[in-house]
Amino acid sequence: MANIASTTASAGTDVTARALREAVFAGLISLGLFVLFVGLKSDQNIRNELILNQRWGLLAIFVIVAAVGRFLMVAYVQPAMARRKAAKAEAEDVAKEETFFSRHFSKLAIAFLLIYPPLVVAIFGVQGSLKWVDNFGIQILIYVMLAWGLNIVVGLAGLLDLGYVAFYAVGAYSYALLSTYFGLSFWVLLPVAGILAAFWGMILGFPVLRLRGDYLAIVTLAFGEIIRLVLINWTEVTKGTFGVSGIAKATLFGIKFDASKDGFAAMMGLPMSSAYYKIFLFYLILALALLTAYVTIRLRRMPIGRAWEALREDEIACRSLGINTVTTKLTAFATGAMFGGIAGSFFAVRQGFVSPESFVFLESAVILAIVVLGGMGSLTGIAVAAAVMIGGTEILRELSFLKMVFGPDFTPELYRMLIFGLAMVVVMVWKPRGFVGSREPTAFLHERKAVSGSFTKEGHG
Repeated sequence: MANIASTTASAGTDVTARALREAVFAGLISLGLFVLFVGLKSDQNIRNELILNQRWGLLAIFVIVAAVGRFLMVAYVQPAMARRKAAKAEAEDVAKEETFFSRHFSKLAIAFLLIYPPLVVAIFGVQGSLKWVDNFGIQILIYVMLAWGLNIVVGLAGLLDLGYVAFYAVGAYSYALLSTYFGLSFWVLLPVAGILAAFWGMILGFPVLRLRGDYLAIVTLAFGEIIRLVLINWTEVTKGTFGVSGIAKATLFGIKFDASKDGFAAMMGLPMSSAYYKIFLFYLILALALLTAYVTIRLRRMPIGRAWEALREDEIACRSLGINTVTTKLTAFATGAMFGGIAGSFFAVRQGFVSPESFVFLESAVILAIVVLGGMGSLTGIAVAAAVMIGGTEILRELSFLKMVFGPDFTPELYRMLIFGLAMVVVMVWKPRGFVGSREPTAFLHERKAVSGSFTKEGHG
């Protein structure tokens, strides 16, 4: 018994010593990495001379966080994860009963979204709810719809698309130009924008039929940049970098959301506020996102959905089974592009202004990251990832107390991409197959069972 106790104490001492050693190394590495980027800041004085401002306090915070974080990771987190993994391996393979929350998560989430606008209005008032409905509601749902559309191309068909923002731009400019020059309504142009984006998706699909992997990613990236450059240089139509402004708003059965006597507020006897229009847009994008999810689920159960998944797993085997890979790829590109175009037309309605700066490569990267982090092929996981990533970046704008820690010149939203990258690294280490590591198959015999992440391709949920 004494030997066991001494062995345990010795092991604990070794772990603590190793944690301290690695913490020192982590602190030294972070000091070398951040001394020029954080510790010193270049600036200009009143005579336009270059001067260096020293920020040793901020540098010390970065070093301490790195050292303490590494110590906690080695001393506590890694041993706990190892014990948990060992206990899981020794435990019997007993199927866990689903809880009520996990079984009805999607229904509960939809119910919450339906009562979200009235809830924030009751808490913050009509005008105070504007920020929460727009930035934390509409913004997240737009990215949810975009990610679900890209999920068809990347998650189901396995075609790496880095130029998805091009279809987003096609939908936005289709609505902006057609409504401005021809006076067509939003409800007419909504399906038109989707059809035009699907057409461009097929145009992209034809040249890349023989490409896969990295080569496919490069071509789709080039396609996205081509669309953006066309929008910038075709000034006679798109007005170039000035963008298209004064885009017509959406109406509800002909009722406008303005200050006129025939407007929504006047008809309902309510005080005039732009929050009513934002609430209407919230329910509109919610309906469009749910339509995207419904169509995706139905398509997965159809032969074309099975063909997409077969193409993703092995294209050669897919051809040997007699599946036409040409039409399979084209339908995947067209369907995903259609939902991107519909989301783009909604974006134009929401903003009232579109310009090429809204459709840069970073948008494609963010949407693809949402799909990967959520778990390719998983609609629920992608929605959770979009809420965490987009909502997290919006919350950074509200964290003004960070200026008390890092100084009055600290701007939290400028560091959102740094935090975003760190979050991606953490999630990929913790959940390499995304937030949802298991997936229910579309085809099953007698009983539907979830497929564990251990039996699926890396990153495919």
